[in-house]
Amino acid sequence: MMTARRRVVATAAAVLSGALLLASCGDSDSGGSDGKTLKLWHYEGPDSAMGVAWNAAIKEFEKTHPGVKVEFEEKGFEQIQKTAPMVLNSDDAPDLMEYNKGNATAGLLSKQGLLTDLSAEATKRGWDKKLSSGVRTTSQYDTNGVMGSGKWYGIPNYAEYTMVFYNKDLFKKYGIQEPTTFDELTAAMDKFVDEGITPLANAGAEYMAGQYLYQLALSKADRAWVDSYQLYKGKADFHDAAWTYGAETFADWVKKGYISKKSSGTKAEDAGVSFIQGKSPILFSGSWWYGRFAAENTFDWGTFLWPDSDMTAGSGGNLWVVPKGAKNKELAYDFIDITMSKKIQNLLGNKGGVPVAADPAGITDPQAKALIANFNTLSERDGLAFYPDWPVPGFYDVLVSETQKLITGSAKPEAYLDAVQEAYDKGAPKT
Repeated sequence: MMTARRRVVATAAAVLSGALLLASCGDSDSGGSDGKTLKLWHYEGPDSAMGVAWNAAIKEFEKTHPGVKVEFEEKGFEQIQKTAPMVLNSDDAPDLMEYNKGNATAGLLSKQGLLTDLSAEATKRGWDKKLSSGVRTTSQYDTNGVMGSGKWYGIPNYAEYTMVFYNKDLFKKYGIQEPTTFDELTAAMDKFVDEGITPLANAGAEYMAGQYLYQLALSKADRAWVDSYQLYKGKADFHDAAWTYGAETFADWVKKGYISKKSSGTKAEDAGVSFIQGKSPILFSGSWWYGRFAAENTFDWGTFLWPDSDMTAGSGGNLWVVPKGAKNKELAYDFIDITMSKKIQNLLGNKGGVPVAADPAGITDPQAKALIANFNTLSERDGLAFYPDWPVPGFYDVLVSETQKLITGSAKPEAYLDAVQEAYDKGAPKT
């Protein structure tokens, strides 16, 4: 569920914006069509894997394009999200910008005719060959702005996925082996409960609780199920075996003490900090936490994919999009190409990102190797299931509030399934 996590990133980016090196502030007309300026907007913090890699890409671009200056402007996520349609309709549009993927964002802008069709460039420059089918889904949009088919309107140069982060020192202290099966995972959690420890870090007030429930459902699902739910290729039935299992098991985990009832009002930041402080032995969330854990954890830790499940939440990262009114489109295509190069992809990987086209031999950090190897495993089995809040507008808030009721015990699983079915049906396209 990217909505909330991006709010966190946007806030961090705002705090860090003073540290960002702006190549040139410029005025609104500085990005003229003289072929001498590439006007670039993105909202990644300078210390993030993407921020570091793209800063290197700017240097590479200027080296390979003598006389051309990159005019980089750091923007907040919310700022771009709210103003994009207006800005892209004006003379102030950048040549290249980072934008959120999905039907309600890049899909909507493509439908409104505000983005450049990148299909020819994707083929010519081989970007289509570098992106696996699961990652590519969010690059293409049909005439209704629905992802998964149609023209290319964006290119991601990184990916993201959910995984189990675990505290190896705590597992060792209590004589618990790293789980390789789902039964071993629940046995490990039982052992922690017996020791008076709540095993799972959780955030009921934001995306994390919903990701636990979605993952439980995904463990009983396949690609056709995901396509029905996310891409409207069939009927999404929230009372089917997978969703029922997800809701009932999640409620049962609260009863068993795997998830604290007090976590109903907890934010993702609180859950992350409880893992960093060594209070929670297990946290299930996305690769966006990886760099922070690498920097702040003071204990031995590791990651593994959710056991006995082919599918997990994840997708290609945010997209490079070229506004329809961009004045220097060729320069924009050249910059995208550099971010897809082995040199920049390897740097992104070694800094804790999940590159889409790295050279495995070029990744030297052992934990980064594991992070990327697990992503490759997911890609090979077409296991990226996107995020539970993506299908319909406003669904995020519904999922959060209904999952909170399961944590507090104020609603039974059946009521949860009824509520999310109603919200989904109300927002999904009418067939």
